[in-house]
Amino acid sequence: MEFTEWIRGRTDEQLRVLVSARPELITPVPAHLEGLASRAASPSAIGRVLDRLDRFTLAVVETLAVRPGPTSRKQLRDLIGAALDGDEEAGRADPEPALSEALGRLSDFALVYGPDDALDLGPGVRKVLEDPAGLGPSAVDAFRHHAPELLEEMADDVAPGTEGAGKERLAAALAEPAALVGAVSAEARGALDQLVWGPPTGRVPNARREVRVASARSPIEELLARGLLAATGEESVTLPREVGLYLRGGRVHRGLRATPPPLEGTARDPDLADRTAAGQAFSFVRSVEELCERWGADPPGVLRTGGLGVRDLKRTAGELDLPEWVTALVVEVAHAAGLIAAGGGVDGEWLPTSGYDLWRIRPVADRWMTLAATWLRMDRVPGLVGDRSAGARRERAGAATPTSGEAGATARRGDERDRPLNALHADLRRSSAARVREATLRVLASSPGLAPERDSVLERLAWEQPRRRGPLREQLVEFALREAEQVGMTGLGALAGHGRALIEGDDPAGVLAPLLPEPVDHVLLQADLTAVAPGPLTSELNRWMALTADVESKGGATVYRFSEGSVRRALDAGHGAEELLSVLGRHSATPVPQALSYLVTDVARRHGRIRVGTASAYIRCDDPALLDQIIADRRSAALRLRRLAPTVIASRSSRAALVDSLRAMGYAPVAESIEGDVIVSQLESRRTEGTAPVRTIASANGLDPEVAAAAVRALRAGDAAHLARREPVDAPNGQVPRGPATATISALQEAIKQGVRVWIGYLDSQGNATSRILEPARMEGGYLTAYDETRAAVHRFALHRITGVTGL
Repeated sequence: MEFTEWIRGRTDEQLRVLVSARPELITPVPAHLEGLASRAASPSAIGRVLDRLDRFTLAVVETLAVRPGPTSRKQLRDLIGAALDGDEEAGRADPEPALSEALGRLSDFALVYGPDDALDLGPGVRKVLEDPAGLGPSAVDAFRHHAPELLEEMADDVAPGTEGAGKERLAAALAEPAALVGAVSAEARGALDQLVWGPPTGRVPNARREVRVASARSPIEELLARGLLAATGEESVTLPREVGLYLRGGRVHRGLRATPPPLEGTARDPDLADRTAAGQAFSFVRSVEELCERWGADPPGVLRTGGLGVRDLKRTAGELDLPEWVTALVVEVAHAAGLIAAGGGVDGEWLPTSGYDLWRIRPVADRWMTLAATWLRMDRVPGLVGDRSAGARRERAGAATPTSGEAGATARRGDERDRPLNALHADLRRSSAARVREATLRVLASSPGLAPERDSVLERLAWEQPRRRGPLREQLVEFALREAEQVGMTGLGALAGHGRALIEGDDPAGVLAPLLPEPVDHVLLQADLTAVAPGPLTSELNRWMALTADVESKGGATVYRFSEGSVRRALDAGHGAEELLSVLGRHSATPVPQALSYLVTDVARRHGRIRVGTASAYIRCDDPALLDQIIADRRSAALRLRRLAPTVIASRSSRAALVDSLRAMGYAPVAESIEGDVIVSQLESRRTEGTAPVRTIASANGLDPEVAAAAVRALRAGDAAHLARREPVDAPNGQVPRGPATATISALQEAIKQGVRVWIGYLDSQGNATSRILEPARMEGGYLTAYDETRAAVHRFALHRITGVTGL
């Protein structure tokens, strides 16, 4: 059966399954089914779908690939059964259930087609598979570069007395190579055994093609002379496929599992794992919130090459009290979610976006869902931050991502100089990152309540996607496992219920919300100028405490410490002493200690007595004695102060530098504007409107069913038009359809509703009546939008020019 006709004979449901599983085939939608078949046979499309096959299903494809032509289902079952019997761990198994499932999947993917007595691979599949099952090329391909006279000499040695061309005689002899193998020495047989189960190629010095059996001086030359090895270069040889299959005893695979290997790990109580993951999810949300608050007040700069400086990352890690790799994860997820972006003018700073303010007011469970979904599908790899060899490893793995402009060139030079990769740098993108994360979590989802070991997860993924292997992939799996724990997808190594809901497309917020700790709206003020938060604080109280006190320790209860600097920070933000004490009293389960009241009152009394303005800068104070004290202070010599009046001192320093210097000397100045008003510093005021330039990868769950159905309808319509152009079809009774306008409109509306094709009569611009085969899509504004099968394109038709409608 021809492949295109097989595609054309598939039902609409089968075509919907095909395009849903291989969405690249309809991007864009081909004009007809012949185009779909051609696209399905392209090497790139075949390579992508082969990458999605598990070990057993790929083995079925490889088994068919080594067969010279169509294979019956019985022969295929025998070959697969022999491989299953060779797996001592799995034991003898009935191949039929697994084979039926694999063939059904391969048929859905259009990789295998034909009836059960003549199953064959789709066009192009054999060419894409390199060394299927570790077997080399067929004898005809292996010796295709040998000279005809050399093939004649080899055929005379291995098949004397036979007739025909040298290539055909040699191929016929190698089809039954028992006598040839039995004639070689033990050393030569040992060399063959090293190539039997792959790889089928080897390197040897002076691989001469013209060697004869009588003149062979080494084991390799024995094999070359008899055609048991083929010289493919001056120092390379390959084992012909027929010889490999004979040496394997007719088996295509050494050992094969019909089911994935079991996961090994530690059993966890599901409820405990869910609660642990929920607590980590809450902490991750709070870490992102604290990051944005801190960067809103004191944003780090953007490097010239892009990204976040190493020192800024270390400083942020200290402020968040997190390891640097966790901090990099927090920064990258916040960036990918659009909560922080580069802004701030020419030099550039990393600032929260306006979207952060909208995200912050949502419930915690919804906020976590945004972050977790972003982490799951983003194409960035936070785990590579600080890796000095990431660039070289990416090149070896073939996963390099193109960069452009000066930043890309500098990034490449940085890799060559063994520089570490920075957080937020464009070079952290890896196109396979999202797929690896989702595949890893689905492995965890297959065994609820189990925290699998790393090697067990890698072994399972190697079975599920054997063509997607390599050092980079293993590293991405390790990153996915440890990051899932930090994000809150897993607890104690086991996938949590809300994590499962996220990867399955359900509502994780509803699952997570009951597990989250209830925020508290009070603290315990203590006489030693500390405050203890007995649990996670509400968002507003958390921001207030971060403003008025410094975090001393974290854990089950967070301890804050009040100091002169922290109180001054709140006063600088525009809050008064009475307001501070009132808020603290309202949110404290204990009375405000006298020591704290004295601290706030004393700092507020001294706060703002000195005013700093612009001269370059000046100092203004109503107390001349205090200004005398400043001038007399030796530490003020660098400020180059000059007395202008009893209450005014001028300086050549900038206002900001003068304020910082006076505070370092123990004073409490405030800045004032040119009009004399106090400048209040609002910590949360800095925002950027920029959006984070981060790509996310859609989940690999297939197309939306409605999109797939629409694509199939368009393919059917286009194919009908394609066939109609070969044999022109006349209108019924030789006349174009005609009918009342109301009936025409009703018929078109019904066709749109049912999704069926119709035959219409249509007047062109010259008034000539023509007929068209259409698949109507919608009517609006006096026009019909439809797929025109006669032209294989979407067109708009004026309703007043449609003479009538006839069903098909």
